[in-house]
Amino acid sequence: MEVADLREKEIEQKLVTEVKRCGGICPKFVSPGFDGMPDRLVLLPEGRFAFVEVKAPGEKPRPLQTARHKLLRKLGFSVYVLDGMEQIGGILDEIQAA
Repeated sequence: MEVADLREKEIEQKLVTEVKRCGGICPKFVSPGFDGMPDRLVLLPEGRFAFVEVKAPGEKPRPLQTARHKLLRKLGFSVYVLDGMEQIGGILDEIQAA
């Protein structure tokens, strides 16, 4: 396993832990036949919801992922790209405030 993969996994696990601490769940999102969808659903109390794409620090979404994010945003959904543990609190605050 590469260092980038390891760091991405660590960020993803921290996201899951923090969402649980907020009283929510953060299931892995798998979409067979529709590639490029974000990695995680963030489901928080009071119907707060967003998609999160997790990346290793400094990495950017692939073109197909960017296209899917744009589609989801056009449909009115929040989509976040997370590439550092320090971003998690701000992302969760934004989802809760929506």
